[in-house]
Amino acid sequence: MSATVLPGHPQVARSAGTLHVEGCSLAALAREHGTPLFVYSRQWMLDALAAYQRGFAGRDAMVCYAMKANSSLGVLRVFAEAGCGFDIVSGGELARALAVGAEPSRIIFSGVGKSRAEMRQALAAGIGCFNVESEAEIDVLNEVALAEGRRAPISIRINPNVDPKTHPYISTGLKGNKFGVAHDRAVATYRHAAGLPGLEVVGIDCHIGSQITEAAPYLDALERVLDLVEAIEAAGIPLRHLDFGGGLGIDYSSPNDRQSPPAADALWRQLLARIDARGFGDRKLVIEPGRSLVGNAGVCVTEVLYTKPGEDKNFCIVDAAMNDLPRPAMYQAFHAIVPVAGEGEPAPVVYDVVGPVCESGDWIGRDRALAVQPGDLLAVLSAGAYCMSMASNYNTRGRAAEVLVSGEQARLIRQRESVEDQLRSERA
Repeated sequence: MSATVLPGHPQVARSAGTLHVEGCSLAALAREHGTPLFVYSRQWMLDALAAYQRGFAGRDAMVCYAMKANSSLGVLRVFAEAGCGFDIVSGGELARALAVGAEPSRIIFSGVGKSRAEMRQALAAGIGCFNVESEAEIDVLNEVALAEGRRAPISIRINPNVDPKTHPYISTGLKGNKFGVAHDRAVATYRHAAGLPGLEVVGIDCHIGSQITEAAPYLDALERVLDLVEAIEAAGIPLRHLDFGGGLGIDYSSPNDRQSPPAADALWRQLLARIDARGFGDRKLVIEPGRSLVGNAGVCVTEVLYTKPGEDKNFCIVDAAMNDLPRPAMYQAFHAIVPVAGEGEPAPVVYDVVGPVCESGDWIGRDRALAVQPGDLLAVLSAGAYCMSMASNYNTRGRAAEVLVSGEQARLIRQRESVEDQLRSERA
């Protein structure tokens, strides 16, 4: 039976009038598991990873999945089995990575606020590297490592003051951001760290933001980091690896702001050419992609509860909400929204698609032309990243179920959260 692939979403296709992820009907999955429901394509994740692997073919490189994008165990296992390392930002994420069999030496610990307990946990696990982000953190990690009788492997995250041209909330490489050590303090900070007995300096790190859709910011940051590598090594401090973070964006298919980020392999061909030209092609490379590996792999299926006409706005009220899909409320972000069963009766009406949460900020999409009625299903696309990982229990709403699809097989990887689950750890 022929199928029509949705533009920009090769694993989502309309077949026999209904949407499928790989070989599985979203309508059938919704009947089985209820809504809201997150559905992920395993093949899309592997295809996205393959683009990075092609870009690094023949290189000493480690791809560490930035699991803050989506830390569900079923998703993590896909990447662990594909040979990925992991980029973590908390002790909880470390526990999740280890739970799916991640090799500790392939785990990188990033983040500006690591606690002493998290440092001890990571040292005990034997992680590959701490990406430290301040001079104060360097001193605390040295103290903790000495108390544990260990040396902590570190790279220092440099803030290169490069504009990634993305939303200010997900920009991390400018002077006004909380992340990293200032570019002009880098050499002095490396000298200080290299003199501490509890630390082993192994690399340099840079990450300038998320949802980056142009190559230019990466190239600018790369040149500034390589300048620092030369200066740091001239000071007698060798660096074994170069960590360039992640941040590559995806196409959310917004009709008003079409973003076409470079393919991962094409981007890295440009970056590697610069690295080779500067004489650093023999160094180990580390990168930490997140959104670009999972963002377009995910769909959120939601049921239309009511349609509500108004003088200024028409509302399509669905059972998914800002606690399930927080990006629109947080970033005014766009997600394409399409009917699961295709266009039909009644005639399309322009709606704001909103959820049941008691906030005016609880919206999923503005001004969408949809032919829907109560009981219909909608698919919110590009929902694989920063949705379930940022989900909450606001209004005592349970977090949604999650399903991982591989071909015609679908596996429940998270049960729908019940009220009993939420109340279990509380005391009146």
